[in-house]
Amino acid sequence: MKPLKVILVTVLAGGISIGTAIVSQHWIGAEEGDGGGRQAHSEHSTEPLQTLPDFRLTDLDGHEVASSAWAGKVLVLNFWATWCPPCLSEIPRFVEIQERLLESGVQFVGIAVDQIEDVRAFVAGQPVNYPLLIATPEVLKLSVQLGNRLEVLPFTVIFDRRGRRVHGQIGELSAEELSEYLDPLLVREGPRVSRTP
Repeated sequence: MKPLKVILVTVLAGGISIGTAIVSQHWIGAEEGDGGGRQAHSEHSTEPLQTLPDFRLTDLDGHEVASSAWAGKVLVLNFWATWCPPCLSEIPRFVEIQERLLESGVQFVGIAVDQIEDVRAFVAGQPVNYPLLIATPEVLKLSVQLGNRLEVLPFTVIFDRRGRRVHGQIGELSAEELSEYLDPLLVREGPRVSRTP
């Protein structure tokens, strides 16, 4: 019985030490940030970024794609995964709307929080007509900065043609919700508006 107590005390002490080290590192990092902690505050701010940030991700063919590739378009940025049922539910809707509004300057982009092999296998059975990119840890932090405070999927952010954040939503987007946010951008900013059903 005594050796068991020794093991439990040792494990508990080790856990407390590791926890203290993590908390200390967090506070030290915050204090060492640019300007006495301002940098750490910006990373954990509850206010989402209001403009499309610069990022580079790899597509399914291994090519690097920059966020600037969609400058001047209405951008629908969707964080998703093949193991996420609501994500898979909204993809056919995105495919249909992308097809219908492509000529109006709307661009959907999927950022897969997944293994590239799983995404390729998914696309083999369910073709997608918009770019799919593979997320990195940095981009996952970016999704939080864009408003995904719960760090869940799906998460979608809509940007206007000037790269300004119009809407962010955690959870599945309906066709009606997409229309509500996209239509005003097309009327106000786009020279050509597709009205086909």
